Amino acid sequence: MRIDGLTILSKRADFLRAASARRVSTPGFTLQYRQRREGEAEGKRIGFTCSKKVGNAVARNRAKRRLREIARLVLPEHGRDGFDYVLIGRREVTASRDFAEMRADLERALQKAHA
Repeated sequence: MRIDGLTILSKRADFLRAASARRVSTPGFTLQYRQRREGEAEGKRIGFTCSKKVGNAVARNRAKRRLREIARLVLPEHGRDGFDYVLIGRREVTASRDFAEMRADLERALQKAHA
């Protein structure tokens, strides 16, 4: 599945590889990222996860929708090819934090990740 040039991670193994890589925490979410090895998939790949700690199904889905939208807006410009990114929602914050602040959080997190 693709969103505006981004491939969506769907396999558990991809999420596990990203989980064992580096991370940057922001007030609205946590960003996990890893550079893929030679021969793996090309382009930018993104995954989203919200555990039950985030809330009930309605809250988790709202948080994931918001994470998908900020990724769609920010990653094509600030992400790098050859990287996997996973955005992890935070309890009570991801679904309610100001959207402009979350977008700025992702931009800062990507700058820090690629510094």
